[in-house]
Amino acid sequence: MVQQLLGRKGAARIALIPAEVLQALNEGLLATANLNEFLAIDLARLTRKVARDIGLEPRAERITDTLAMLGAFAPVKRHRHVARALYDLAEPRADRDAIAHALATHPSDVARSWAAQWIMFSGLTLPEQLRCVRRFAADAHFNVRETAWMAVRDELAGALDEAVTLLQPWVREPDENLRRFASEATRPRGVWCAPIETLKAQPWRALPLIEPLKADPSRYVQNSVANWLNDASKTQPEWVDEVCRRWLAESEAPATAYIVRRALRTLSASG
Repeated sequence: MVQQLLGRKGAARIALIPAEVLQALNEGLLATANLNEFLAIDLARLTRKVARDIGLEPRAERITDTLAMLGAFAPVKRHRHVARALYDLAEPRADRDAIAHALATHPSDVARSWAAQWIMFSGLTLPEQLRCVRRFAADAHFNVRETAWMAVRDELAGALDEAVTLLQPWVREPDENLRRFASEATRPRGVWCAPIETLKAQPWRALPLIEPLKADPSRYVQNSVANWLNDASKTQPEWVDEVCRRWLAESEAPATAYIVRRALRTLSASG
C-alpha cells in the first residue's frame, strides 16, 4: 500500500489529504510530501509508534507527560519536545547507539528530524556535532535537511570563527545538500530561527563560506547564497553591493547573475 503512495503530490489543503496517506504518515510508514501533511500528522500517535519501532516503551511516563503538554507550544516547537523525550529515554540505555541509528534511519522524515535534533542535547563539541549532522544535512528529505542546520545553528553562532573554518570544506563537497547547509546554517537572519547578531554587523566574517558558491551550478545552493546576501543587505547594504559588483566582474556565469539579482532584491526595492 505504501509503495503506491510514494511520489505523490501533497494535498493543497489538509482536508484534502487522502485517508490512506494520513494513516501511513501517522504510522511512520511514509515521509511527508509537503507542509500540509506535516501539520496534519497526529503527533501523539506517531510518537508512540516511532518509540515502539526504535525499542522504547511508547507508554513511558516521559512520553506521556510530554504529549500531554504539547498543546501549549507552536507546532514546530512540539517536535523539539518530542525529540527531547525520546532522547532522555534512550540516553541511559546501554543500547542507545542502536536506538539512535534506528531513529536516524526511520522511514518517517519526521522521525529522522527528531534524530537530527538529538545533536542539540548531546553536549558534543562543535566539530563532533558537525560530523554527526552530515547524514541529516545530506538527507533526501527537505524536512530533515532543514532540521539539520537548525540543530547546530546556535553552536555555530556561538563559535563563529571556528564554525567558518570547519565549514569551508563543506562548500566544496560534490553533494549540493552539504554545500547548501554551510550557507543556510550561517544566514545572518535566517528563517524559523534567531538571527546571528555578529553576522548582521560583520557579514564579511563568513565570506569564505559563500565566496566559493558565487557560480554554483545548483539552484538549491544559488537560492541559499542569494538569501544569505539579502539578509546581510538589511544591515550592511554597502558591503553587499560591493560583493555583488565584484562577483559580476569576476564571473560571467548565469548562476552568478541569478544570485546577484536575488541578493539585491531588498536594496532594489528600496531604490
